Amino acid sequence: MDINPKVPHVVIEPKKGWQIINFKELREYRDLFKLMVLRDITVQYKQTILGFAWAIINPVSTMIIFSVIFGHRGLGPLGIPYKLFSFAALVPWTYFNQAVVNSTNSLITQSSILTKVYFPRLIIPLTPVFAKLADFGIAMVIMVMFMIYYHNDFTLNANILYFPFLTILMIITASGIGMWLSALAIQYRDVKFAITFVIQLMMYAAPIIWSTEKISHEYRMLYGLYPVAGIIEGFRACLIGNPAQMPWDLLIPGTIVSIIIFISGAMYFRRMEKVFADVA
Repeated sequence: MDINPKVPHVVIEPKKGWQIINFKELREYRDLFKLMVLRDITVQYKQTILGFAWAIINPVSTMIIFSVIFGHRGLGPLGIPYKLFSFAALVPWTYFNQAVVNSTNSLITQSSILTKVYFPRLIIPLTPVFAKLADFGIAMVIMVMFMIYYHNDFTLNANILYFPFLTILMIITASGIGMWLSALAIQYRDVKFAITFVIQLMMYAAPIIWSTEKISHEYRMLYGLYPVAGIIEGFRACLIGNPAQMPWDLLIPGTIVSIIIFISGAMYFRRMEKVFADVA
């Protein structure tokens, strides 16, 4: 196509090679990103009777089931009610679960707009990751209510100051996995079906129904390579003081793994971005 040099024009070309996140471009499209996040939040519960109550029902019902089945098996630490122990883990896990699954399927569900208009495609898998923070916030309110109810059974400590760090780490982990799997899912649709099965295995591998106190000291750092483990135990340390100190032997290797997943996921997503429109 011939272009008249006298007429202003903009040519959009995909960047070649492995690229990290273009934060400048994301900042330019921040209004679109905010709009898509808000749309994701409202559409999810639109035309439902209970609305945002589903953000409470999901972790609470799971907590009740776990308490009935595992509450008397000594899987939690002594001196902490099992309901409180399990719910402190279910709040971040429920967020992680839903954010990863929705992010994985995001390019498939939004495939119709990939060929219509240009915008940073990275917005699509990141949208559910940030939209699910609304559910996370609602679940945290319920967690605070549990903490008030059990006020005689635990003591808040200085670990609560690490809450923002753990929340950011949780977001980074979900974002990294979401970028990897969304880029894979739009090319290999098996990923869409496999993630439901894999996420269940990940739940039982995480210390939700049991405490990492059951793991021998020499294996804890190795187990910490599973980043969700450190995040869950970190939230417990913040919210219910279990353990008394932050589980840095889990958090340090988990943080390193999360950063690697995030950076590599962003690079892989940017590298494969040019083929999304062809395979959508």
